[in-house]
Amino acid sequence: MSCSVKTPMNKNMKKIGITTNVPIEVLIAAGYQPLDLNNIFISDPDPEHLIKIAEKDGFPINCCGWIKGIYGVCMEYDIDTIMCVTNGDCSNTEMLMEVLKHRGLKTIPFSYPQEPDETEMQNTLNKLAIQLGTTLEQAENVRKKLLHCRKLADRLDELTWKNNKVSGFENHLWLVSASDFNGEPEEYEKELNAVIGDAEKRKAYPDNSIRLAYIGVPSVYGKELYRFIESNGAGVVYNEIQRQFAMTQQVTSLAEQYSIYTYPYSITNRIDDIQRELEKRKIDGIIHYVQAFCYRGIGGIIFKDVFKLPMLTLEGNDNFYLDQHIRTRIEAFIDMIKRNTDR
Repeated sequence: MSCSVKTPMNKNMKKIGITTNVPIEVLIAAGYQPLDLNNIFISDPDPEHLIKIAEKDGFPINCCGWIKGIYGVCMEYDIDTIMCVTNGDCSNTEMLMEVLKHRGLKTIPFSYPQEPDETEMQNTLNKLAIQLGTTLEQAENVRKKLLHCRKLADRLDELTWKNNKVSGFENHLWLVSASDFNGEPEEYEKELNAVIGDAEKRKAYPDNSIRLAYIGVPSVYGKELYRFIESNGAGVVYNEIQRQFAMTQQVTSLAEQYSIYTYPYSITNRIDDIQRELEKRKIDGIIHYVQAFCYRGIGGIIFKDVFKLPMLTLEGNDNFYLDQHIRTRIEAFIDMIKRNTDR
């Protein structure tokens, strides 16, 4: 099965920005080309410029950098239709949606069910399909066509934690890109196939490296964070939310796929998923990233009580680089694990 989804290559498809992971299969079936606004923001040559656009238009300084960045993307890029997740993601998105609507953009709210119930999810997906002028049957056909892309993402993940041949940043990049397959599933498949083929021929990283888990939303630090970790004799072999975005688990329906996706639901669902991966991947320590001014950071209280591993919490907003204070904390954290594990 190939992920030969022809529609995203069709120039007549209408772009639709998404504020986080949504049922893109329904969007594609309805003739839309989903584009993850977060990925566009953070890969922009000058993301600070996008934040300044938001602040110039009145967004407060103490507002999440991702929200401001998404707004900046909407103002700078040719995307005039936005699907905003109003339940199951960010508490600021609802007001962001109101501002975008005020600016003349078309906004489509999407709300995950309160609980990860397949029947509720089936109803939610069906309502979305009707709203967008398609059917769940057509969306299921898209899901099947995307299966190979998701299997490739899973293979890349295996090459990270099982074979030690893919870096933490590569893992992050390809898994987080699965939220929209970079708007071009066929190209994503082709490029990821090449990356995997190259990785399989590589020499494995040293077995004595400290194995870290990264939990929480993707950080504003990007490649620099992963490279600095590696320069200190450690490596990230588990990216929690990125793996959730890739939806690599085997499922039989869209309702199941978006019900076992943990991020929109209770922190208990995330904990169960994380715990399984910590054990399977033989993790030595955890880096928990929290975005400044985000309510999800409070969940760190629970994580520290539940996970019986060393944990370092990092907070970022719109600085985009590791300052000396953060570097020192990471160095001390890895050194502490090395002393305790005799590595």
